[in-house]
Amino acid sequence: MRIAIGRFFFVVLLLSLAVQARAGWDPDKEKNEIKAAEEAKALFLKKDPGMKRFFDKAYAYVIFPHVGKGGIGIGGAYGNGLVYRNGKVIGRAKLVQATIGFQLGGQVFSEIIFFKDKAAFDRFKSGNLEFSAEASAVAITAGAAAKADYSKGVAVFTMTKGGLMYEASIGGQSFSFEPIK
Repeated sequence: MRIAIGRFFFVVLLLSLAVQARAGWDPDKEKNEIKAAEEAKALFLKKDPGMKRFFDKAYAYVIFPHVGKGGIGIGGAYGNGLVYRNGKVIGRAKLVQATIGFQLGGQVFSEIIFFKDKAAFDRFKSGNLEFSAEASAVAITAGAAAKADYSKGVAVFTMTKGGLMYEASIGGQSFSFEPIK
C-alpha cells in the first residue's frame, strides 16, 4: 500500500512538472493563457460547430486548454484553466484527477466544462464540484454536441491532443477556483 501511494504521488508530481515545464516562465502569462484557451475553444468549435449552443447559453464555463494525464496502475492528471462568464475571463481554475486501476501511458487533452445555471457554477466556485466514476464527459467529434446535454447542471467535453493511454480505471476530478482581481 505504501508503494502504491508513493507511486501515485510520483505520477502526479511528474504530471505537474510536465504541465508547468510546458508553460515555462512567461512574462506575458495572462495573455498567453487567454490565447491558449481561445485556441482550444476554436478547435472544439471547428471539430463540432454544434457546441456553439453551449457557449451561447451557458451561465459560465471553464476551459482547460492543456491537461496532462498519465499512469501506471495509479494515475493522475493536472491542468490549469480560465473561467468565463458572459464571454469574459473572471477567474482561474485548477483540475486535479486521481485514478486507480489498469492504466498505462500518458496523454494530453483539452476539457471544457459548461455550467447551465448559477447553482451549478456556485458549486464549482465553492470547490464542491467533483466528478466521480459515474460522471461522463463527451469526447468531441463532429455532431457529438447535438446529443449532449447537462447532467446536474454541468456538461463536460474533452478532446485528445496527443499521447497514448490504455485505461480501465476509476477515479475522480476535483477543481479549485480563484477569481481574478
